[in-house]
Amino acid sequence: MLEIVRAEYVADYRVRVRFNTGEEGIVDLREALWGPVFEPLKEPAAFRRFSVSDVLHTICWENGADLAPEFIRDRMTEQRTQQDRLIAVS
Repeated sequence: MLEIVRAEYVADYRVRVRFNTGEEGIVDLREALWGPVFEPLKEPAAFRRFSVSDVLHTICWENGADLAPEFIRDRMTEQRTQQDRLIAVS
């Protein structure tokens, strides 16, 4: 089962995450903040107050919001691929 073992705030809506698989990277979660439970997290101060749940093994916030580790890894991978394409074109 995929788990986040560490997460730290970077800037804006970006978080550096490390998974139990050894994968690590930065993910921008700005576009994931939609819907009633995520609306309060659009406030940067609220977004920064996340932790890694010992039960869910993913990022969670005080208001009960959380994102599946698989979703976070997929977003991280997609964003990394997009950055690599931009670098290749330059």
